[in-house]
Amino acid sequence: MNLTTWSYQASPAENVSPRHRSSKILDLPRVGATYLGERRGQFLVWAPQANRVEVKIVAPCEKVVPLQKIERGYHQTTVEGVEPGASYLFRLDQEKERPDPASRYQPFGVHQPSQLTDWNAFRWSDAPWSGLDLEKYVLYELHVGTFTCEGTFDAILPRLDEIKSLGITGLELMPVAQFPGNRNWGYDGVYPFAVQNSYGGPEGLKRLVDACHQREMSVVLDVVYNHLGPEGNYLAEFGPYFTDAYRTPWGQAINFDGAHSDEVVRFFVQNALYWLEEFHIDALRLDAIHGIVDRNAQPFLELLGREVEAFAEQAGRKVHLIAESDLNDSRFVSPRKANGYGLHAQWNDDFHHSAHVLMTGEQGGYYQDFGTVGQLAKAFTEGYVYTGDYSKFRKRRHGNSSRGIERRQLVVFTQNHDQVGNRMLGERLSQLVSFEALKVCAGLLLLSPFVPLIFMGEEYGETAPFLYFTSHSDPDLIAAVRRGRKQEFAAFAWQGEPPDPQDETTFLKSKLDHEQSQQEPHRTLLALYKELLRLRSLLPALQNLRKDETTAQAFEEQQVLLLRRWADGSQLCMAFNLGDNEACLNLPVPNGTWKKLLDSSDQRWAGSGSTVRDVLTSHGQVELRLASKSFCLFSRS
Repeated sequence: MNLTTWSYQASPAENVSPRHRSSKILDLPRVGATYLGERRGQFLVWAPQANRVEVKIVAPCEKVVPLQKIERGYHQTTVEGVEPGASYLFRLDQEKERPDPASRYQPFGVHQPSQLTDWNAFRWSDAPWSGLDLEKYVLYELHVGTFTCEGTFDAILPRLDEIKSLGITGLELMPVAQFPGNRNWGYDGVYPFAVQNSYGGPEGLKRLVDACHQREMSVVLDVVYNHLGPEGNYLAEFGPYFTDAYRTPWGQAINFDGAHSDEVVRFFVQNALYWLEEFHIDALRLDAIHGIVDRNAQPFLELLGREVEAFAEQAGRKVHLIAESDLNDSRFVSPRKANGYGLHAQWNDDFHHSAHVLMTGEQGGYYQDFGTVGQLAKAFTEGYVYTGDYSKFRKRRHGNSSRGIERRQLVVFTQNHDQVGNRMLGERLSQLVSFEALKVCAGLLLLSPFVPLIFMGEEYGETAPFLYFTSHSDPDLIAAVRRGRKQEFAAFAWQGEPPDPQDETTFLKSKLDHEQSQQEPHRTLLALYKELLRLRSLLPALQNLRKDETTAQAFEEQQVLLLRRWADGSQLCMAFNLGDNEACLNLPVPNGTWKKLLDSSDQRWAGSGSTVRDVLTSHGQVELRLASKSFCLFSRS
């Protein structure tokens, strides 16, 4: 089936939300339950293997209505006398009663009935908002459950102004699709359309997005299209959503290229458009796309990109797809006319790994492939470090060239939920390196010519760990998760016993202590982040993300990185001493007078005192004496 041409002929008023009709996929009936007004609800479910499908209205009054089987294995009906808040189940062949695979809300958890919602009930106040270009993004990644004591969307609202004042332009939420219990990272979600009930449900998410847009902040949502969680996952009972042809580290692979896969593709494309349209989300972060195996000549990711671009054009909004991948494959963000997938940006792990090893000295697992200043310089100038080079960790060549990728297409970080939370004890950098090294990490990240991402609490050096936590109800699954976590840590040779993911204490330990930001040295680190982001927003050379207007040079023996950036008459020079010893060296710097804008070793930043003059005059070289684990920023007047 050609996804963009087949259409079930039904009334647009009944099947399509009227706000935007961006492309033909939106002309197709909306899976799930849609409230039509006047106490009428439409129910559509894909169940090609079922001969008879019924919808059972559970509350407020019970009744059973059969669905009509239509094309491609879909079943649909319109039910009279139902209103938003009604709970329901689908009954398959008069035997199994299951929640809706496309449920919009699971108020009582993953095993209980779904609830009919009214997508049009929320009153938005963000009409003037149309989104941001990628080069304007400064991302702040947070986990809703641990960012505040309450662990809800509404509890984030009072903190939006301080996030905005930091210099953040985009709030990135870890997955919010319904997962079992009330403690989870979100990657065990089993209802891709339903907003987690313990976070505040769909209305809570809409309030948060609306409040962000009022502050001219974008919202990025992490979505998981490479697998679903194990508990409460009933999709296989409805149809061939999964395939045994491939395996992922997280369980069954999604069926994106086998028999009946067109309807699976449609399900997840509709899911992406649902977040963009109904919740006004500005960008989707696509989790671990290396776990999506799709040999179709028109693969899911390419079709997704086309549909999202069509939606954005019709809606007059700037909408982005940001991929997470460990393949170092530039084709994901290359234009479709160049045989790429046409996604807009992707995370760059190599930047993190290069900086992390230089700061911590760790060499376990994938960190064994990193450790030189030259690699960090390559990350600054090209993006990927491994571009077809041999990887000791993988025992094979890895990656391809990233020279053709624009810098605005690469998201970089020195911490994120994976790199912190997938440590056995969930230690943040604040527990691994010195305060001086934390400041260097801030400089590397925020002075980089990429889209920077800050992990919640990083800006003030939060000391609470970010651990892995779950709240499953199946004893066998709980035991399997415990075993799996231990096995994951074997490659890193970490000693000791990992915290129990199922223990509520593990979750509570991961909550932020925002009061730290008002104590020293956390307050000084926060001030440094604010100053760096202020400079990034003001200086043309820091706003410019062009590759041909940045150079990076490594001085391996002294462990020094020299970075130059320029644009529109603004010229900047940055020197980073990544080593544990003071570095004295002559650096090649263009002729002229250079004014020091910032020195991380200055007493203002709780350092021992700057050893660098306020003004430097270069005749092709300048002599610098850099304190250990420090950086300086200069501007040519």
